[in-house]
Amino acid sequence: MKPSSDISGSARPPSGHDLKPSSDISDSARPPSGHDLKPSSDISGSARPPSGHGLKPSSEVTVSAGTGPGRSPADLLGRLRARNGVDPVTHVERVPARAGEPAPWPGWAPEELRAAFARRGVVAPWRHQAEAATLAYDGQHVVVATGTASGKSLAYQLPALATLLADPRATVLYLAPTKALAADQLRAVAALELEGVRPACYDGDTPRAEREWIRRHSRFVLTNPDMLHHGILPGHAQWSGFLRRLAYVVIDECHTYRGVFGSHVAHVLRRLRRQCARFGRTPVFVLASATSGDPAAAAGRLTGLPVAAVTEDTSPRGGVTFALWEPPLLPPESHADQPADLTQVRRSALRETADLLADTVAEGVRTLAFVRSRRGAEVVAANARRALDEAVPGLGDRVAAYRAGYLREERRELERALLHGDLLGLASTNALELGVDLIGLDAVLICGYPGTRASLWQQAGRAGRSGQEALAVLVARDDPLDTYLVHHPEALFGRPVEATVLDPANPYVLAPQLACAAVEAPLTPADLELFGDGAKEAVDQLVAAGALRQRPTGWYWRHRERPEVDLRGEGGEPVCVVEAATGRLLGTVDGGSSHFLLHPGAVYLHQGVSYVVDSLDLADGCALVHPEEPDWSTHARDVTSLSVVSVRSYVDAGPVGLFLGEVDVTSQVVSYQRRRIASGEVIDTRPLDLPARELRTVAVWFTLSPQSLAAAGVEPADVPGALHAAE
Repeated sequence: MKPSSDISGSARPPSGHDLKPSSDISDSARPPSGHDLKPSSDISGSARPPSGHGLKPSSEVTVSAGTGPGRSPADLLGRLRARNGVDPVTHVERVPARAGEPAPWPGWAPEELRAAFARRGVVAPWRHQAEAATLAYDGQHVVVATGTASGKSLAYQLPALATLLADPRATVLYLAPTKALAADQLRAVAALELEGVRPACYDGDTPRAEREWIRRHSRFVLTNPDMLHHGILPGHAQWSGFLRRLAYVVIDECHTYRGVFGSHVAHVLRRLRRQCARFGRTPVFVLASATSGDPAAAAGRLTGLPVAAVTEDTSPRGGVTFALWEPPLLPPESHADQPADLTQVRRSALRETADLLADTVAEGVRTLAFVRSRRGAEVVAANARRALDEAVPGLGDRVAAYRAGYLREERRELERALLHGDLLGLASTNALELGVDLIGLDAVLICGYPGTRASLWQQAGRAGRSGQEALAVLVARDDPLDTYLVHHPEALFGRPVEATVLDPANPYVLAPQLACAAVEAPLTPADLELFGDGAKEAVDQLVAAGALRQRPTGWYWRHRERPEVDLRGEGGEPVCVVEAATGRLLGTVDGGSSHFLLHPGAVYLHQGVSYVVDSLDLADGCALVHPEEPDWSTHARDVTSLSVVSVRSYVDAGPVGLFLGEVDVTSQVVSYQRRRIASGEVIDTRPLDLPARELRTVAVWFTLSPQSLAAAGVEPADVPGALHAAE
C-alpha cells in the first residue's frame, strides 16, 4: 500500500502493491534541517583507503584542504562573478565563524572509550553533546537538534558504546534514512576499534551469507526503516536474542521522517517497541535531527514517547559566504527572414551550475553540486566534465555524478574517491544532503531552491566541515519562486526553519501498519493504545473487510501472505537497467519513475555515458538499453485527469467553496519530445503506449465563482495561468 504524492490532501488512501526493501539511496525526500553552518566535531568516518576506482587524477590541479591563502570564499566568488558581463549575484550573506564550548567527559564514560575517541581526534565533547549523551545514559528519550556538522553522532555514540562496553550482552539498533549514511556511520564506529562491539550494516546490500552472522553476533546493527519493516520485524523470532537485549535505538536524521513516509515510520517504530516489550525490554530512543521547529514534539509523534530536546548548539563553526545567483538573460533569438524575438529567457540553471562546477574544479576547489533530479545531476556532471576536458585534457575525470539507482560498488567507489581527494567535483541529488561526513569540501552549489529553508541550509552545510571558510551558492531556476527568493533574501536569511510534520493517525497509514503488526503477533487492546488515536476504528474496518478475525485473545491476521506496504510510496518494484548486448546490470530506477525515464526511445544517462532504451518490460521489471550518443535528449509528456468520487465536507466561504473528498487520479505518459542538446529545439514528438496509473485518494480543493474572478480583475484568458501560480 502506498500513498499518493500527486495530490495534496490530509489523508492518502492505499494504492499499489509494492513489498520491497529500501531503494539504494533515497533522493526524493526534502528533509527539514538546521540553518547553522558548522564544522564537524563528529568522529569522522573519513579513513582514507586507497580508492581503486580508476578515476584519473589530474596533475594540473592541487587539492586544497581548505580555502587557504588566496582561496578565501570572497576571492573565489569574485572570480566566479568576473566571468560574466553582467553580475549574476543578487545578494551575499555572511555567516560568521563561532567558537565552540567544550565540556568535560561525563564521569560514566569509560576510559577505554575516551581513549578511542582521542585517537580519532576528539579530545573532549562539546557541551550539547555531553548534555544529550547524559540524558540518554540516564534513561531519558532525547533528541539532539542542532546545526549541520555539530557533532550529533558523538551524542548518541557515547551513551550507546559506553553501555555496550559495560554490559557484554547489550545491543544497539541504529536507523538511517539512506544506505550511504549507515555505511558512513559504520566506518566511524568501526574506526574506534572497540573490542566486542562488532558493528555491521544489515540492509538490502548485505550478502545473505553475512546476515545470519549479524543476527547472532553483531551488537551494533546499522539498518534503515525499510529493512526494519520488511526484514527484521517480520523475522522477529530470528532476532529475538538481539531484541531481548536491546538497550538503545538510534534514529539518525529524524527530520527526514515527514509526511506520509514519516507517518509510516512512526508505526514501524511502534511495532519495534511492541516486539521489545514482549521480551521485557524498553530501549532508550536517541534521535538526531538538524535544526527544526519544535523538535521535541516531532520526535514525540515519531516515537510515541515523551522526548527531551537539546537544541543549543555549542560546536565551533567556520565562516560561510552564501551568495544568491541569478543566471543571466539569453540574447533574443533572430532569424534571417524574421525579426528578433523580444521575449528573453534566462540561461538554464543546469548549465549555469555545470559551468560553476567546472570553474571551481579548475580552481582546485573541492565542490559538491546539489541538483533536484537524477537526470539533472547526470547533465551537470557531463557538461562540467566536457568543459574541463576542453581546457585541460583529463581534468574532467575528476568530476562525477552521484544519485539513486547506482550499484552498491559504484556508490562506495564514488564516496571513497571524494573522501580520498581523487574527485574534486560531484553533482549529486539530495542523496548526499544528509549527515555523510564529507571532510574537506570547500564549496557547495545548489541548483534551484530545494523546497524548504531547512533543506537549503542542510545542503549548504556540507561544505566547511573541518572548520575552514566555505562558499555556498544558490543558483536560481527560471521560475517565479526562485526569482522571488534571490531578490528577497530576507525570505531565506534570518528566518526560522520549518517544523517536521507527520500524522500517525492518518487512517490510510494506520490500517496497513496494524495489519503488519497483526501478522507479527495478534493484536490486543493494549496494542491499540500503543498505536494511538484511530487504532480501534482502523481495526474495526480491517475486521469488516475480512483482513482480521476477532477472537477472545485478540485480533488475528486471516491471510497467508503478508500485507504489501510501501513505506516510501515509490510506485512499485525497482526496474533494472540492463545493457542488451552484454547483459550487464547498469543500475535501477524506482517503479514510479520508470515510465518517465525508461520508456522506449528514452535517453538514459549513467555516469556520463549515454544509452537509448530499446524496450521496457514492466511485468519483469527490466529495461534493455544500448550505448548511443545522440545529439538530442528526451522529455516524457504525461496527461493527468482527476474526477471527484464523493464529497466528505464542504465549507461555504462566499465566492470560494472549500471541499474535502475522495477523488480518482489517472495519469499516463502518452508521448515524448526529442530536443536538440545544443539549442533546445524540439525535433519531434513521438507517441507512447504505456499503461495508465490509477489512484484513489483524498484531496482538498476549492472553487471560485466567475463573478469573484471578474471582480478581482482576472481576465478569462488568465485563469489557467493564475491557477497554476496559486498551485
